[in-house]
Amino acid sequence: MESLTFGHEHLLVLLNEEQISNASEKAECSRCVEKVSAPSFGCLKCGFYLHKKCAEAPLEISHPFHRDHPLALLQSPPSSYSRCVCTFCGETCKRFVYHCSCKLDFHIKCALFTYNIAEKNLKELQHVALEDPPISPESDIGEKLKHVSRCFACWQPLKNYTYFSLDCGFNLHKKCAELPLEMNDMCHRKHPLVLQFSNERLSCKICQEKTQRFGFSYCCLSCEFVVHVECVPPSSIVEDKSHQHPFTLVRRRVPFICDACATKGNYVAYICCTCNIIVHKKCTSLPRVIKSKWHDHLLFHTYFLEEEEAFKSLDCLICHEEVNTELGNYCCSDCNIIFHVNCVTEDKDSYFMVSLENEGEKSSESLELLPDISIESITCVFERNDAGEATKIEHFKHIHNLMLSDKITGCDKSCDGCVLPILDSFYYCSQCDFFLHKACAELPKKKHVWHHHCRQPLILISDDAFRCEYCDFISNGFAYKCNECGRQTCLRCVIALSPGARTSPKHEHPLLYYIEHEVRCSACGEYIYGAFCCKECNFALHCGCFSLPTTARHKCDEHLLILTNHDSNNYSECYYCDICEKRRDPNHWFYHCATCDKSAHIDCVLGEFPFIKLGGIYKYEDHPHPLTFVNKIYYYPDCIRCGEPCQGLALECAKSGCNYIVHWTCMAPYGLWWSNRFWI
Repeated sequence: MESLTFGHEHLLVLLNEEQISNASEKAECSRCVEKVSAPSFGCLKCGFYLHKKCAEAPLEISHPFHRDHPLALLQSPPSSYSRCVCTFCGETCKRFVYHCSCKLDFHIKCALFTYNIAEKNLKELQHVALEDPPISPESDIGEKLKHVSRCFACWQPLKNYTYFSLDCGFNLHKKCAELPLEMNDMCHRKHPLVLQFSNERLSCKICQEKTQRFGFSYCCLSCEFVVHVECVPPSSIVEDKSHQHPFTLVRRRVPFICDACATKGNYVAYICCTCNIIVHKKCTSLPRVIKSKWHDHLLFHTYFLEEEEAFKSLDCLICHEEVNTELGNYCCSDCNIIFHVNCVTEDKDSYFMVSLENEGEKSSESLELLPDISIESITCVFERNDAGEATKIEHFKHIHNLMLSDKITGCDKSCDGCVLPILDSFYYCSQCDFFLHKACAELPKKKHVWHHHCRQPLILISDDAFRCEYCDFISNGFAYKCNECGRQTCLRCVIALSPGARTSPKHEHPLLYYIEHEVRCSACGEYIYGAFCCKECNFALHCGCFSLPTTARHKCDEHLLILTNHDSNNYSECYYCDICEKRRDPNHWFYHCATCDKSAHIDCVLGEFPFIKLGGIYKYEDHPHPLTFVNKIYYYPDCIRCGEPCQGLALECAKSGCNYIVHWTCMAPYGLWWSNRFWI
């Protein structure tokens, strides 16, 4: 049977089963880019194929699931898209797509399939048997199979449901294929709710969760009212192990304050008559005990705080706003800290639920139940002073014992952990050149941090050069490494970003880190997203400027240079850097020597690699002896690689008589040869 060309230069023939089976395994439909299957058209001359449904697809569809505008068939995704993703299945659209200016895009097969579902053309699915799910969503089968094991309409697991399993890969619960196009809801009586594609990312009024980018929802877009298909109708009774009594649905639209999370609710509410509390649907299953990346101990949920006076501050450790102690919160009674429920549970990857046999157990008594709780870096304490401080210790990152010293005056050393100058109590080795701030020495071997996305704890490492995941600087100090993704974070960032108030020598008020705060940095003048901010004034610092060394040395001056935050000189001709001789912004921080009246850009003083500690060992397989970091100032031997004089940071062989020396930039692995420069 011959047909039209459908845009092809030759006539196309409707192929039979035998012809299709003889086609190449790579043969695919030119429009939907899927493997050819019956019925299909083909070109006998050049191997061009089209599914019959794709060939006959209309140029425009008035889709019941999107009533605002028609969907227009395009030969390729809009040119303005860097990547076109199908609104129904979530896969990339490569060629022909049905497109709407509302940012809706569909594969041909997805648009036609959903149209048949909306029009109740279930005869199109009669060739498909109702089947039981072949796989369990909980099994460890990889992301692709997990994706297949969910319903394309509600995105809930297919387990224990009957569903359609089509040749083209769609899976639907039977009940989702038979959803009504419109419904009336007791919580929204103004207009009927219409089954639509979920592309507005609005929160469901029942479960409070945002809608999926894909799938269906019941919507009244004019009122911005959305209900997930799986939330209709809401359950009358909800039972969960996190609460000792069942919750009962209130079948009226009433405004309320949730007793579990302390936020407003206007629609579906659940009550526990025994405890006299009212909660959102999502809060009926709120975990009783969690382990969060924001804190080292267990956090317990409570509906009101009994011993409020024991807490030094009632501000949430994440958003820094006050927590209402008469309503639900998470707290650690050992440390007397408190969190808003929604703050600590917003990122589902930042915490996990903990089951305790005895609910009355305190967090400190339950640490053994958690596999990755912090382990001390100080492996042994030999001596203590009268104040209880450890004065002689064994640290797992050094072969000799370390002694505590508080004699900071005259100490011209930097910490081997954070690579900052020694300006506070520190431990030192009497046998070698090794120093650790007391705070750095007390950091644990393993640590959960809120600013790293992986669930595994970070491991404390040393003796390696790395690029910090957060501040982007190269360092050879200590780092916390993730064994899951391999990224590393320097101690400066780990300490600075630890929850709680921080002090800066350049500001009189405490600073708090705000995750989603956009502000101009008071030190460098750059706009930043996420900063250390002062509640009392407009002072703000981003992480890089917060961790700047307060003192530094440079060959331009024989004295110690002091980090300065304000230039009091009123003469504009004095606003120049004494190193690069370029103009300085007097409102930006700089280093200054009061004795010589010299000033310089931060970047010029610290150099390209400010956090590489000279004398540190670097492991290099192509040289038989250990190499150490050096910075040649007066004598410049030639680099073994490029032959140029070794000015600046270099690696030199520590073995006497071996003249091996190489620029750091000549032999550093990719990604470690340049540093972040942003202060000028």
